[in-house]
Amino acid sequence: MAEVSEIHAPELKDRRADALGDLRHLPDEIILATLANLGARDISRLACVSSVMYILCNEEPLWMSLCLNNAKGHLEYKGSWKKTALHQEHLPNGYVEPHGKRLHFDGFNSLFLYRRLYRCHTTLDGFTVDNGKVERRKDLSLEEFFHEYDGKKPVLLTGLTDTWPARSTWTTEQLLLNYGDTTFKISQRSSQKIKMKFKDYVSYMKVQHDEDPLYIFDDKFGEAAPGLLKDYSVPHLFQEDYFDVLDRDQRPPFRWLIIGPERSGASWHVDPALTSAWNTLLCGRKRWALYPPGRVPAGVVVHVNEEDGDVNIQTPSSLQWWLDFYPLLDEEDKPIECTQLPGETIFVPSGWWHCVLNLETTIAVTQNFVNSKNFEFVCLDMAPGYHHKGVCRAGLLALDKDNFKNGKIDAFCDKDGLNYPDLTRKEKRMRTYRPEKDPDNQNARNYACENYDLWHQDFCYDLDFLSMFLDHKKDHYNSLWSSSNCIGQREMREWLCKLWVGKPEMRELIWKVTQRRPYLRAKSNSLGGACLALNAGKWLECTSEICAFHGLPSPTDDERLPVDTGSNPVYLISDSVVKLYVEGGLEASVHSLGAELEFYSLLRKVNSPLKDRIPDVLGSGFLYLDNGSYTIVPWDGKGMPDVIAKCNWISANCVENGFSFGVWSKKYFEYKKAGALTYESISLAGCTGIWPYIITKRCKGKIFAQLRDTLLRKDVLNLASFLGEQLHNLHILPHPSVNNLIHLPFDDGFMDAISDKISIPAEWKIFIRTLARKREDVLNRLTKWHFVGITNRSYSLLSPSKGKLDFTRLKSVECVYYGTRLGLLTVAVASLTEGDPIPSSLMEKVDEYLPNDFTKLLNIFQDENGQDKVNKHCCWIHSDIMDDNIHLEPCRISTCSTPHAIDSCLTDNGSTDGCNGCNGSTEKVSWRPCHILDFSDLSMGDPIWDLVPIHLDVFRGDSSLLKRCLESYKLPLVRRTSQTGLELDSKFGRLSYHAMLLVNSTKELGQKHKWCYCILHEDNVLGAIFSLWEELKEAKSWEEVEETVWGELNNYDGFR
Repeated sequence: MAEVSEIHAPELKDRRADALGDLRHLPDEIILATLANLGARDISRLACVSSVMYILCNEEPLWMSLCLNNAKGHLEYKGSWKKTALHQEHLPNGYVEPHGKRLHFDGFNSLFLYRRLYRCHTTLDGFTVDNGKVERRKDLSLEEFFHEYDGKKPVLLTGLTDTWPARSTWTTEQLLLNYGDTTFKISQRSSQKIKMKFKDYVSYMKVQHDEDPLYIFDDKFGEAAPGLLKDYSVPHLFQEDYFDVLDRDQRPPFRWLIIGPERSGASWHVDPALTSAWNTLLCGRKRWALYPPGRVPAGVVVHVNEEDGDVNIQTPSSLQWWLDFYPLLDEEDKPIECTQLPGETIFVPSGWWHCVLNLETTIAVTQNFVNSKNFEFVCLDMAPGYHHKGVCRAGLLALDKDNFKNGKIDAFCDKDGLNYPDLTRKEKRMRTYRPEKDPDNQNARNYACENYDLWHQDFCYDLDFLSMFLDHKKDHYNSLWSSSNCIGQREMREWLCKLWVGKPEMRELIWKVTQRRPYLRAKSNSLGGACLALNAGKWLECTSEICAFHGLPSPTDDERLPVDTGSNPVYLISDSVVKLYVEGGLEASVHSLGAELEFYSLLRKVNSPLKDRIPDVLGSGFLYLDNGSYTIVPWDGKGMPDVIAKCNWISANCVENGFSFGVWSKKYFEYKKAGALTYESISLAGCTGIWPYIITKRCKGKIFAQLRDTLLRKDVLNLASFLGEQLHNLHILPHPSVNNLIHLPFDDGFMDAISDKISIPAEWKIFIRTLARKREDVLNRLTKWHFVGITNRSYSLLSPSKGKLDFTRLKSVECVYYGTRLGLLTVAVASLTEGDPIPSSLMEKVDEYLPNDFTKLLNIFQDENGQDKVNKHCCWIHSDIMDDNIHLEPCRISTCSTPHAIDSCLTDNGSTDGCNGCNGSTEKVSWRPCHILDFSDLSMGDPIWDLVPIHLDVFRGDSSLLKRCLESYKLPLVRRTSQTGLELDSKFGRLSYHAMLLVNSTKELGQKHKWCYCILHEDNVLGAIFSLWEELKEAKSWEEVEETVWGELNNYDGFR
């Protein structure tokens, strides 16, 4: 027998331990997630450390993440993400890796990297599925659709697009020919708003091998390429859309152009605001997976924020889910699936989970809509609180398991109503599943079955059921507005008001969703429906009681809803305006009314001309519930009514005579709140059910917010002059005595903000102390705003904006691999506002920009007698002069051929619609400002405060209007004297520096109108600035931001 020689290959040594050192203990995904936080240059250097670091640092998904997070302007793909990222760095050619072969190393294996590589290069030719669970229907009538599918189940529809030009023109070749240079938005999980020219995107699609490729998902495609809107029409089944009553810039994004290559798609989500959607495919094939409402797909994590009800979803990419999770599911746990073909339209009902995977290059158009079937669910989703939002999406998984021992909802009910589960964490996380820790897949099956059992046993996507989880202690006007809501508070109220006026046939349905009631009462009470939007029934009842007491007519059917503006319930009743104070709680409301009444008394006392520019006060007082019935106590601001004196938050320092809750008491109240993340009054036991109110005369005409886009330029200039004049009249008013303020108990912990070497007047001490408190955690808040700004725009596919400034909302966050969150720092999102993230380069410099000693803002100097003097005037400030607090009246209608007075052209609501019947009325109406409204945010402080909301909100940053306003103001904002020693080149000598610190939040932010120092403000006010001035995103210093926004102030002659 011949001798057989055996050749043994040398055993390869695992190089991981030697190459990574102590980092070898970390999983590869954690190391890569850490690397993603480095810059391109640092990663390039790190690749030289060892062989394994070379492998990890050359991963294309890593460079894709770096590239997208640093993308500025239009993105142009350079053949690989590493080359594209290095190109962004503007490096010399010698620093860019040559086109030679990459280094290869044996002895290193990574299951994580292999799985990702497989997903990046897999093809989907055989991925088509059609199990018949989604019906295909042709020539479906509107009646059939309404009764069989709308609000019930998905359906694939054919024949709806047969006449569309898009059937032949929406191909890659045709779009490239017609729109090659057109820029479209890219949807990708990135901190940046990414855009690409279509020709560059097509080039990218042809060569890319990404697991989750770039995806055109553009809600502004109609503006970028208007011709595309002519290529299709809304199918007849979906033409009912209640958002149509809103102006285009007010309604949330609702239509999208969708273009993506193989492997791209939309990961698991529920459509914004529980709207329904239709999606028509023009080119390619899409695979859809759907679950009914409340059934969370395996691998998905739902976050519900306890403070504002914000809902965030973490989910793997579409491809990853189908490859890694789908095979582990039993048949009964698998989703409803179908493959959509060209020309087909799929309907997705409200609340349904869905996931989409493009099997080849696809082109589609989709729209979300609100109709009679989902209207109540949309309003329910905008109700304050968080339980109902979680249950709508995650079913009973949103609640603690221990509360379902018997699986019965009745366990949550007692004789007084619902006893909600105690969710003690700020962020309630629904359970998820990690396949890498489950080699036998048993946990996956248990998870899916448990999910199914909870969903199937008790969950019901029904308004009566879902309304059981409303938090009846929360109110629309006095709760944080969720950043995941599709529109803002003001827009939501305006939407309902427009529906109420424009669609009278809907009033029963609208009234149903504008009130709320405890579940057990609802069984025997027919006052309204099961969901809440405004709680209008409660406020209408309160307003009716006030009207009856003061002899005013009862609200008519047209007046049953509160107006859309402001932060408190306001009703327009005949010739009167009734406002109830609820914002900030009872203590804040009492101070708001008290300071306002003190101010009106002062106007009459000094006979200020400002009194003619403020609506007359017809009545004021307190409405409260006493043993189930309403009682009204009139109050003129003086003394202390018994109903308030009984409240245990009343300070012993409050005087019982005079204006007990006047402006200085209010300032101390604001000081107590300053710097706190949240502020809660001392226990209000026995003090609930009390509402301060005021009645004023109704002005004829319109508010500036309604006229902004139609006013003549001369009218806007006149408005600027008017505002300057009224600020002059306001700021020269004498302020009340500060004797009581001296004895208020301040916290000595903040005394270090005031130098012992100087004497500061009492009226300025509280000002300085408040600022010192706010400075304590400024860097922490800016860091939160920065990362919130990043995550706010991380997934525009699910990000409807709200407000007039087109901000993208937080809806989904970084990618979740096997249930493990990777990527940027996890941020606990509380009170969010819209806006762009603050540039990190500015965050690093904020500490040096802020003053260490706030007394320097006062320009203190010593007079000839050696006495300390403040070179600023402490004055009354309105704090909230914005576009909804300025009233205008028509002053001339030049084309009315009849000689009647202007009043005959006014309708009952003060508009000029009555002039439409005048012969020859063809020119625009000229409007003049007549009144300043809403003094509930009155305060004392720096006169610059009032310029800030005017410049940012009313003037929208127009420096020429600010200049016009200052020309009429004619008061010094800061007095410079020879004794101060301040020069203009000192930051304390620049008015722009003072204003930069005094920037306040604007109504577009959807937040309460509380004005204070911008960088020290609890809200992300700076985000609004970086959205109004796009160029400031590249700013290198705070001084650059200051000069751009407030430079005009330094030219003001009143400075001297």
